[in-house]
Amino acid sequence: MEIVILAVVIALVAVGAVVTGLVVGSRRKKELPPSEPPGAPTITAPPAEPHVGDEAEAPSDEERRTIEEVGLPEAGGTLAPEAPAVLPAPEIEVPEPTEGRLVRLRARLSRSQNTLGKGLLTLLSREHLDEETWEEVEDTLLTADVGVAPTQELVERLRERVRVLGTRTPEELRGLLRAELLELIGPDEDRSVHTEGGLDVPAVVMVVGVNGTGKTTTTGKLARVLVADGRSVVLGAADTFRAAASDQLQTWGERVGARTVRGPEAGDPASVAFDAVKEGIAEGADVVLIDTAGRLHTKTGLMDELGKVKRVVEKHGPVDEVLLVLDATTGQNGLVQARVFAEVVDITGIVLTKLDGTAKGGIVVAVQRELGVPVKLVGLGEGADDLAPFEPEAFVDALIGD
Repeated sequence: MEIVILAVVIALVAVGAVVTGLVVGSRRKKELPPSEPPGAPTITAPPAEPHVGDEAEAPSDEERRTIEEVGLPEAGGTLAPEAPAVLPAPEIEVPEPTEGRLVRLRARLSRSQNTLGKGLLTLLSREHLDEETWEEVEDTLLTADVGVAPTQELVERLRERVRVLGTRTPEELRGLLRAELLELIGPDEDRSVHTEGGLDVPAVVMVVGVNGTGKTTTTGKLARVLVADGRSVVLGAADTFRAAASDQLQTWGERVGARTVRGPEAGDPASVAFDAVKEGIAEGADVVLIDTAGRLHTKTGLMDELGKVKRVVEKHGPVDEVLLVLDATTGQNGLVQARVFAEVVDITGIVLTKLDGTAKGGIVVAVQRELGVPVKLVGLGEGADDLAPFEPEAFVDALIGD
């Protein structure tokens, strides 16, 4: 019996050994990589992730601070928050002096010079000035937008002086034409922009005009003119119907250090104008420039709006200037706009923009005759300092050339 039991145990042990061998062999077969043909590329497996007990990497040569060298917060203290990024303040520009600016910009009037001044000199230099020549002189003046009545006056005076003069040298003709054009433009007009306010209030200048004439840009350039002449300025963005107008005006102000008072889009323009003057009083500014809306949908709406702005501003003090901005390239069409604004508010001066881009320099004469107020400023380019005080002598000299 014992022999039988011993034989069974031995058999079981043998069977277990055979099974264990088969399992181990199978595992080894699975771990072996598949056979590859000769010349096959070698595929490199990615490095295995480190496990607990693996060797650490060799230390780098980078210098490390000791704990004594590291500043730690005191007990109970809190880490200071990061300071917000501070945007650099815009650089304040120093505009060039306005004195003699029109003389420096004389070359910009070359187009007007070719049509008006040189055209007249060529006609008057003819040996015989017959009726046909005088008609050409008249046509030249009308083409340059001088206007019908001023043209007739100038031609009559020229005919009389040429008849008395008799022989005409080029120098005499130039002097004759210069004197007559100056007389037509009006050399004795007061062309200064009134910027002398009261003892406790700044001077107030309203800028009016149709959108598209460069009104807001002109307001910004006028701020530069005043700053160049030593005045401190506050800007009022009362054209609240165009958000771009307020942004544009503020940009102009920042460039010369002038504060811009603005209100909500589509807000009350009179309220913005009132706040601008109030701010000017608080700051002790010399001048407050108010840029107004230039919509011409209906004359009634324009009249109500501009009239209200002026009445509200006058609660602080009088409005010293109302400048009408006109685009010189529109010619006689600009006179229609001028008439509408003249009926709405009392215009005290004219700003002619884009005078360098037109061959119709005679618009200076026509608009003065139409409104009975002088041209005080002219725009002769897109540069920041291309707005110049109007000087009749320099203008006429640019028209007739050397």
